[in-house]
Amino acid sequence: MFERFTAQARATVKAAQAQARALRHDRVGTEHMLLALLDPEAAGVAAQVLRDAGVTADDVRARIEEHVGRGPRLLGEADAAALREIGIDLDAVRAKIEETFGEGALRPPVRYHSRGLFGLRRRRPAYERGTFSPRAKKALELSLREAIRLKHNHIGTEHILLGILREGEGLAARVLTEAGASLNDLRERVHHALRAAA
Repeated sequence: MFERFTAQARATVKAAQAQARALRHDRVGTEHMLLALLDPEAAGVAAQVLRDAGVTADDVRARIEEHVGRGPRLLGEADAAALREIGIDLDAVRAKIEETFGEGALRPPVRYHSRGLFGLRRRRPAYERGTFSPRAKKALELSLREAIRLKHNHIGTEHILLGILREGEGLAARVLTEAGASLNDLRERVHHALRAAA
């Protein structure tokens, strides 16, 4: 399937992996693909449609962090609330630890395992491998279906956005709705932009 992706679509998938790493999330989700489509340097139909609809990367990122936070949670929400009650801000503690010991100091340790007679092989954590969530995989599969339905022989950023919208259950769809965007309106905007470009 990836051989059909345009250069911009491939860059979007790579940028989604970078967005997941930046937020210290263990999987690439639909929300990371949406952030990649909204990157200020992003070009293509999807970026233009989202910008014209008033969707901004900063707003989307803030909403994502509101829903899932940043990085792995070492404590539950009840623990975090209890610490806030006594004046301890976990985000400030995390920032200070990373300032002192380096970025990723709170990540789980990397496990090594034997690779036979030829030495050790490092097993990379999920957030380094760029593992896609089931919803993100579904959205990418749907982007292929959207391209086929439109009789396009490539998958562009517009198809990725259509796949995210068609999947409709991921965090990206929820964040878009919360931001005041209508999924059906965005779909129509993409189709209009494609007709105008043809």
